[in-house]
Amino acid sequence: MSHDSALPPTARRRLVVVGGGMVAHRLVEALVARDRAGEWLVDLVCEEDVAPYDRVALTSYFSGRTVEDLLLGDASLWDDPAVTLHLSAQVTSVDTDARRVVLAGGGTLAYDALVLATGSSAFVPPVPGSELPGVFVYRTVEDVVALRTWVMGLAGRPLRGAVIGGGLLGLEAAGALTGMGVDTTVVELSDRLMPMQVDAGGGEALRRIVEGLGVTVRTGVGTSAIRAAADGSVGSMALSDGTTAEVDVVVMAAGVRPRDELGRGAGLPVGERGGVVVDEACATPVPGVHAVGEVACVDGRCWGLVGPGNAMAEVVVDRLLGGSAVFPGADTSTKLKLLGVDVASFGDAFATTPGALEVVYADPVAGAYKKLVLSDDARTLLGGVLVGDASAYTTLRPLVGTALEGDPNAWLLGNGPERQGDLPDEASVCSCNNVSAGAVRSAVSEQGACDLAAVKACTRAGTSCGSCLPLVKSLMGAELAKQGVTVSNALCEHFELSRAQLFDVVRVTGLRTFSEIIAAHGRGRGCDICRPVVASVLASLGTGHVLDADQARLQDTNDHVMANLQKDGTYSVVPRIPGGEITPEKLIVIGEVAREFELYTKITGGQRIDLFGARLEQLPSIWRRLVDAGFESGHAYGKSLRTVKSCVGSTWCRFGVQDSVALAIDLELRYRGLRAPHKIKLGVSGCARECAEARGKDVGVIATDKGWNVYVGGNGGFTPRHARLLAEDLDTETLVRTVDRFLMLYVRTADRLQRTAAWVEEHEGGLDAIRAVVLEDSLGIAEELDRAMAEHVGSYRDEWAATLADPAKLAQFSSFLNAPDVADPDLAYVDERGQRRPARPDERPLIAGATLEVRS
Repeated sequence: MSHDSALPPTARRRLVVVGGGMVAHRLVEALVARDRAGEWLVDLVCEEDVAPYDRVALTSYFSGRTVEDLLLGDASLWDDPAVTLHLSAQVTSVDTDARRVVLAGGGTLAYDALVLATGSSAFVPPVPGSELPGVFVYRTVEDVVALRTWVMGLAGRPLRGAVIGGGLLGLEAAGALTGMGVDTTVVELSDRLMPMQVDAGGGEALRRIVEGLGVTVRTGVGTSAIRAAADGSVGSMALSDGTTAEVDVVVMAAGVRPRDELGRGAGLPVGERGGVVVDEACATPVPGVHAVGEVACVDGRCWGLVGPGNAMAEVVVDRLLGGSAVFPGADTSTKLKLLGVDVASFGDAFATTPGALEVVYADPVAGAYKKLVLSDDARTLLGGVLVGDASAYTTLRPLVGTALEGDPNAWLLGNGPERQGDLPDEASVCSCNNVSAGAVRSAVSEQGACDLAAVKACTRAGTSCGSCLPLVKSLMGAELAKQGVTVSNALCEHFELSRAQLFDVVRVTGLRTFSEIIAAHGRGRGCDICRPVVASVLASLGTGHVLDADQARLQDTNDHVMANLQKDGTYSVVPRIPGGEITPEKLIVIGEVAREFELYTKITGGQRIDLFGARLEQLPSIWRRLVDAGFESGHAYGKSLRTVKSCVGSTWCRFGVQDSVALAIDLELRYRGLRAPHKIKLGVSGCARECAEARGKDVGVIATDKGWNVYVGGNGGFTPRHARLLAEDLDTETLVRTVDRFLMLYVRTADRLQRTAAWVEEHEGGLDAIRAVVLEDSLGIAEELDRAMAEHVGSYRDEWAATLADPAKLAQFSSFLNAPDVADPDLAYVDERGQRRPARPDERPLIAGATLEVRS
């Protein structure tokens, strides 16, 4: 966002932030947003050659995401004139007396305030051989790129790998190696995996699950030495129990250490175990110097989670702007999916509170372990551990410190009372962004937020990992009800049913006209909300052409004429070009049509050619020329499949590993004409370089050496989303079946005008539940979804061609039914660049004596 200051540059103070991590990004973003007076200029000094990115999601790099996908926030932040981003720059020392930092190479930056946000570095145990080629740490994008390059360079033979450390990073690294086909062993010195998050019982359950996924787990042993193979690279590991493991790659994930060297060099106090000591304002004893994130030592410890770091960033911003905020303490709750396994811990997970009681449920067969920690009277929830099934986390975590209703065992079994809307204001809802239940309620009651998107914008709740969104939605609904706002999912005043309910009613009853549907399940004559929804439902169920008698009157403007209405009253025509592949002959036809009808042409972002400036009565003539040349409707006017974008794939590109063009064409021809709650866009990339931008699509497909990865729930618009991984390494047949089911489930259950991104976020159970339906048939409807898609594919007819073959439909495309051939001789057209031309005879409407200029 652009930041215009009322202060001259010489009157503005300068902030230097050292470090380019997630907390540093949050600090700069928050300061720019809140510094209304333009008091501060900011220099962000980043050692890496890339802007701040999501380090928590590093492992997704191995699933087809690119570095660009990991970038945080809006890139326009770095274009703000108040912000200067220094990439590949290193601060070598801090001169607190002169208030300046010294850069590698001799440059300096003066500051009025300095924030150390240098984070932490991977701890490399003093193991002989740790410097050998093939030994990696797991901390930055550069680290994961190097790891992947090494493994790919050894492809062609069975590979063995080891991860030293069984904590969060260790299991992330094990997942990355396993995903690349490496036979992986995790070596953990403690007696259990994830010793900082789960107890002995949870660690044992996690071990069984992880080993069931093909990963070998060695706990209670350390690494004595890493030994070289004949070629000088890593070859084996000697363990503390006297055994040896043959390895081709080793990942060090034994923990992190705060990067406090700048603070030490500047004479700042450091903690006993490292970290720059700061007070409750995140300030050091030296005036003007602050520390935040993993390098900051608060109350004797460093916090290695994003949530506490973000809280520190907000405190510093408030202080820089004259406030008095203090660090509120840290919520150490975590919910993660490691190697596909849910793991969560919250509150006093290890029952250290005097007199604490533990209620445990374990099901080794199902791979689940759940523990609640309660006060000595078995009433107040103090904490818990969930392994294998963490579905109760969203409900339980905010209840820490409050009395549980009913039997604690019922909560473990998923039968606890629903109290989400009645949480105390101080209960933490979003630990990533330190949002309380009271803040969510305030967004609704005081700031007028009345939908999930507005609440997220006001509070930032759910904008990081997203696991809190069901709880946020529940709180929002409860607060709206308190404010006297009726919370209803009714489609409109004429239907009490939601769109999904209406879809099922029409599907089951077989009703096929709006009149029948509203008579049986609604009231009145309908409106501009419910009519297009019914039209879309009927079209999705294959009940005929959109301009058939009863359906025609239901359509909105674009569907009614099968073209996009533009602001000047003309229409655009977009022929389908599957996968962006087109012949020279078809290109010539488009050019001839554009020239003959004097249409403005534009190549769209979806690899199509848009023809602008067509009048209503010209549409059939334009369609005729295009249909005769082999084109069909591109459905750019409908809430339906728009495009399937592709790169050139393995046919031409030297990096391509699969034929993305062929798949894109097949998918577009398969899903063309599929009506949905909102428009749908797909993308197919032939390799991980992602030239088709598939991660920004409702369904994105990215080629791998083993097949295809499929991502869902991405889109542009007012709230851009990156698609999330649904499944990996699918063969083409399985991929198509997976996409079939995902799209058909979306068509059936999404709300009116709900994009796939919002649908995935708000679907009960989120992406995991959708994945279970699509891949595992958890609801037993897979065959039904397959059959519905097969019916759509088998019944497809091009709407343009069908209209041209029907005189009754063609009669709708005339501007002046009483005198279609009479024209005004004084009419002229002026295009947006100011060029005037006379209107052709067939362009002049019946306006006697008038002189008009129509801007196209």
